[in-house]
Order: sequence, then structure tokens, then C-alpha cells
Amino acid sequence: MTRPAVAAVVTDIEGTTTAISFVHRVLFPYADAHLDAFLDARGGDPAVAAALAEAAADPDAGGDVRAALHRWIAEDRKFGPLKTLQGMIWEDGFRNGALRAHLYPDVAPALRAWHAGGIRLAVYSSGSVGAQKLLFAHTEAGDLTGLFGGFFDTAVGAKREPASYAAITARLGLPAGSILFLSDVEAELDAAAASGLATCQLVRAEDGTVATERHRTAGDFRAVPVAFGLPAPAVA
Repeated sequence: MTRPAVAAVVTDIEGTTTAISFVHRVLFPYADAHLDAFLDARGGDPAVAAALAEAAADPDAGGDVRAALHRWIAEDRKFGPLKTLQGMIWEDGFRNGALRAHLYPDVAPALRAWHAGGIRLAVYSSGSVGAQKLLFAHTEAGDLTGLFGGFFDTAVGAKREPASYAAITARLGLPAGSILFLSDVEAELDAAAASGLATCQLVRAEDGTVATERHRTAGDFRAVPVAFGLPAPAVA
């Protein structure tokens, strides 16, 4: 059976558009360093209070929610209330100029070319939707949020579960085979493929990605159109 042409690209962030080191060496330490001051200043805000209450109710919090939040940041725990609070802290940092998001240099030209060519773009990341939008609004290549028609986080499901990609497919309203998912993580690509999506692994040398044998691979976004017939970015 012939696979339909790619109508949409859904991309992961960490290790795909953005260096893992930026997340782990810049964003996480920033959130950890500013967490207590943020909670002191904004702990009474309804959204902050709700996230704190949900975090405190987790059995792993151990009665000290602040200590637990610091520990979960260090562990990179995929936990909704933590991601919500991190996103709020990062928002302050992006808006005051303390943070600017890293993108690999091949990413923005490719995204712009695909969008201009009529390809729908979306993001699926374990970071909150709010954090995703902040990152793409404050990149080294400018504000790219206008290129995307959808942002998805773990509210649709875990990234290694096929049902999550089925949910995204339903939201996009497209045949699964016409959606290309880009990620550096083989298990995520396996889950996407199990739901019928086309897949491609980004193998970034800087991130030490181990190439899969089950999916097509690309060294950067410029190589993706070669395999999937997407519009090629302009040569600088």
C-alpha cells in the first residue's frame, strides 16, 4: 500500500529541535534556582496554588512539597504539576530576557519552508504546552509560534504509548499515515509507528543519539525532506 504524502509534521523538542544540554544545563537549573523565590512571591496565585496542592498530594512528596519539587527537577520527573510550575518560572525568565531558547541552526529554516509549502506543523513534548510556546516564542531565530497549528503535551498521554499518537491524529483530523513524527527517542518513534504515523529519528551528534534500525534517520532537519518529499529549506 502506498503511504499518503506527508500533510503534517509533529516534532519533539529535546534532542530533536533543541540540544538536550540546553534543557538539562540551562532550563532545569534555572527552575531549581528560582523555585523558592517564585513560590514565595506567587504561591497565592490560583494556578500556582493548584499545582502545589496537586504536587503535595502525591505520595512521593513526603510531606515537604518544596523539597520534593527540587528533587523531581533533578530527576526530570514527568509530572504535570512540576511541569506547570517549571513553565511559569521559565516564562518569567524568557520575558525578562534571562533566557533565550536554543534551536539547532537547521530547524528554523526547515520549519519555515514546510509551513510555506502548506505542511501543518505541531509540537509534542513532555514539557507543558505553555513551556513549549514560550520556547518557540523566544528562540535565537525569532518567534516561531505562528508556524505551529498545534501544541501537545502529556495531557494527551505518555510519549511511549501508541494511544497518545492516536489522540494527536484525531485532534489533527488527518490520516495517521500522512503525519510525520520527528524524535530522537526510538521508543517514542515505535509508539508513533504503532499508531500508523510515519517516523524519522533525528540523530544529533551533539546529543550522542544512538541511531535506530527500525526507523528512517536524519542527521538534521535539512535531511528530512530527502526521505519524505517535504519542501526543502532555502540554501543560505
